[in-house]
Amino acid sequence: MKATVVVRPKQGILDPQGDAVQRSLAKLGFDVSTARVGRVIDLDLAADDADDARSAVEKMCANLLANPLIESFEIHVDDS
Repeated sequence: MKATVVVRPKQGILDPQGDAVQRSLAKLGFDVSTARVGRVIDLDLAADDADDARSAVEKMCANLLANPLIESFEIHVDDS
């Protein structure tokens, strides 16, 4: 089973990379008021169903993939 985790800084947390991207886009003529930079983690899991996969990925995020104090994460499980 495949899962994708999107991790990004929480609102209110400084995001220097996002600020640099926003400024660069503005210099190129794009009207972007905010940019947030995060990361995407693709996982192949040995899980029997989507609920088991989601539970495992939530534990992975809590223990390693995301810092819950400053980052939020979204989990997408592909059970097809």
